[in-house]
Amino acid sequence: MGAMENAGCVTIVENYVFRSKVTDAIVERRALTILHELAHMWFGDLVTMKWWDDLWLNESFAEWSSTACQAEATQWKDAWTTFGTAEKAWAYKQDQLSSTHPVAADMVDLAAVEVNFDGITYAKGASVLKQLVAYVGREPFRDGLRAYFSKHAWGNTELKDLLAELETTSGRDLSQWSKVWLETAGVNTLTPQVAVDEDGMITALAIVQTAPESHPTLRPHRLAVGAYELEGGVLRRVRRVELDVDGERTEVTELVGTPMPALLLVNDDDLAYAKIRLDERSLATALEHIRAFEDSLPRAQCLGAAWDMTRDGEMPATDYVRLVLAALPGESDSTLLRVLIQQVTSAALTYTAPAGRAAVVAELAAGLRAAAEGAEAGSDAQLQLVTAWAAVASSADDMAQVAGLLSGEGELPGLTVDQDMRWTLLNSLAAAGAAGEAEIAAEQERDNTATGREKAARALAVRPTPEAKEAAWVSAVEQDGLSNAVLASTALGFGWAHDTTLLEPYVDRYHEAIERVWADRTHHIAESLAVGFYPLALASPALLEATERWLAEHPDVSNSLRRTVAENRDAVARALAAQAVDARS
Repeated sequence: MGAMENAGCVTIVENYVFRSKVTDAIVERRALTILHELAHMWFGDLVTMKWWDDLWLNESFAEWSSTACQAEATQWKDAWTTFGTAEKAWAYKQDQLSSTHPVAADMVDLAAVEVNFDGITYAKGASVLKQLVAYVGREPFRDGLRAYFSKHAWGNTELKDLLAELETTSGRDLSQWSKVWLETAGVNTLTPQVAVDEDGMITALAIVQTAPESHPTLRPHRLAVGAYELEGGVLRRVRRVELDVDGERTEVTELVGTPMPALLLVNDDDLAYAKIRLDERSLATALEHIRAFEDSLPRAQCLGAAWDMTRDGEMPATDYVRLVLAALPGESDSTLLRVLIQQVTSAALTYTAPAGRAAVVAELAAGLRAAAEGAEAGSDAQLQLVTAWAAVASSADDMAQVAGLLSGEGELPGLTVDQDMRWTLLNSLAAAGAAGEAEIAAEQERDNTATGREKAARALAVRPTPEAKEAAWVSAVEQDGLSNAVLASTALGFGWAHDTTLLEPYVDRYHEAIERVWADRTHHIAESLAVGFYPLALASPALLEATERWLAEHPDVSNSLRRTVAENRDAVARALAAQAVDARS
């Protein structure tokens, strides 16, 4: 945990003090975390929930208010773009797991509370609050909060207490809104259906709302639809309409009779919490001109839609990788760049068909290297792209380049090879078998700090040998003595392998050990082990079968353990479905 708030005090751990050059995205996120913890002076200290069912009253509000503060009172004016890019992606992912739950969840015991500090409680809750602000209006929402804090200062509240004040100030009945947004789970998908005549004029436009069978609720959304035209090589918004969307189909009459634009964007400005799709023409425009958007938010939304389509098996992962590689050069939004790198790496390593994966990963490595070499010297983008390239690089030529940067014999103008970058480069060499225990020990001696010990643990575990994986497993899973931070770093190294067959022996060993681990360790350590040492990189039918068998044979384990293992299973099932789509492309 980076920052922790208790009774008005914020405690920050050592790694929150930067010692090397970091990305703008990390600085922005660090500022947001501090604002989040300070927001608990109101949401959590001044007024506190009666019971954990309303945990969101603390965490969702702290997340929403800290983002609003960051966007309106700091240098990060595009904080809502960051929120939509990173936080909502987390929420959408969590909301599609078998473990999803309502924002206002039924916390039956403290074990349930511990696993519900998740993407629903934080990111979805904050997204729903942003939707509520649009639904009732900014001023009525503000006035309702003021009344709520005044009435309940130094007291404990429930959901109904907040809704009562917002209903008074807005004049809206929020009982049905609360039922579908806060008391039901799942995420909706909004898809435009458009008809155009021979003159290129829109004759009909509707937004179709769907929901998964497991969570069939259709919700009201206050959102905008934007029309973008390509003018001088730039995609600019030329029209915007804001409306209420409800039910299965909502007609957008305001745009009927206007020219069909190059791109229609449902949920423009990212007001609503929902996955979006693009019509055929708009998708073609986005694919061909993804760098042409004048602003980062609509570009992020289109890329987010493509990511959702990839995860949902509607776009081959290989196509997504190539789309993102086209979007990376010139990207200046630090958080969008960070999220794209994370997503494209996951797509290449997990969602591509195994038969063609090596070629796609090589294409990704080449694209990241080219983007890094073409980035502005000393820029945030250069730092992120070098880090991403080093993580996936494995060819002899790449390793020679990495080794040169580490030794100083090579150079990339503007790149600062400070202590953390040294570990990044050494980790890359270790993962490819081009550096071993001696080099890691020498680097740890050079960096004789707590952070240095964590970095060394990761580098040792990432080495591509059965002995290295075994040592990592034994030190973390079989033995009990590693600190939280070293254990987490060891797990990161263990789970990374250019040759995933190194992880195959741990499919059975994981499922044999996990119940004992959960019983013997603290919740935080057990959860770190249950997630970090699950061999997800395999994402194979054998892994899925083993996890499903474990779940079937262990019906009486704690709900929190079943949830954690089931979430691992969900990730594998989704990966296999995406791989099948990619194989057919």
